[in-house]
Amino acid sequence: MAFVGQKPVLTQEMTMTMIETCVHKANELGIAVNIMVMDDGGNPKGFLRMDKASLIGQKIAHNKAYTAVGFGIPTSEWYSKIKDKPELQGIAHIDNMIILGGGLPIYHDSHLIGGIGVSGGTSEQDIICAQAALDALAGRS
Repeated sequence: MAFVGQKPVLTQEMTMTMIETCVHKANELGIAVNIMVMDDGGNPKGFLRMDKASLIGQKIAHNKAYTAVGFGIPTSEWYSKIKDKPELQGIAHIDNMIILGGGLPIYHDSHLIGGIGVSGGTSEQDIICAQAALDALAGRS
């Protein structure tokens, strides 16, 4: 068997960096959020529910991360993809699928290595928090 190469993975350190950055950004915005980070197989890698974050937000953050890693695109892009296509609108009813903003895929170079889901603010605030977490991985925070 020929060695093809190593695939990058989402590490514990990366997960913790993203969660901590997300919490910091949520605090700046004055919101309490749930944060779910998943690996490329849709397995939970890290989760945090900030004090005063909603209980239902746990499931929403999970679904945002799952959808982002499952399709490799931000959850906020789904509405525009299906709104004028009735034949695709059933996708929103698939278990764990969600089209609310706040779920972003995590890429290392061109490799999809996971997804992050944030829930607790507006869709825009959730996206800002998730993006801050990704920027921290890229050294841009």
